[in-house]
Amino acid sequence: MSEQSPHWLTPDEQHAWRSFVRLHQKLAATIARDLQAHAKLSGADFEVLVALTDVPDHRRRFQDLAKAIDWEQSRLSHQIARMIKRGLVVREECAEDGRAAFVCLTSAGHDAIQAAAPHHVRAIRHLVIDALAPGDLDALARISNRILDRIDSAQA
Repeated sequence: MSEQSPHWLTPDEQHAWRSFVRLHQKLAATIARDLQAHAKLSGADFEVLVALTDVPDHRRRFQDLAKAIDWEQSRLSHQIARMIKRGLVVREECAEDGRAAFVCLTSAGHDAIQAAAPHHVRAIRHLVIDALAPGDLDALARISNRILDRIDSAQA
């Protein structure tokens, strides 16, 4: 069986792709530095804390949290261990299933996300939202969702 040669990107496609990759890398790094400087939280801390505040009882089964933030179990395990040491979350055993555990937001974790959120929102507004015209915002959401749907179907 012979492999087909790749369908190389056109110059315009390559420019769009490289611009997107650079945007993703630079935006993620800028936001992570900003969170660290203003809230003493890593980007990973913030992602976990947001996922826990998104549910009413501020706790998720470990595997559900991993799925919600699209992380491997081992990465999440290490991150949760660091956050437990800092008092941001606790681990609770599941009474119904001895193999399962919950990750629960602590009051310190709640306070940390509450303190970080206003500055974080201002940074996102300044870096992204305010840089876009109203139609651009709709286009960004539409394009992002189309790509996310493609990724999700490829992984199904």
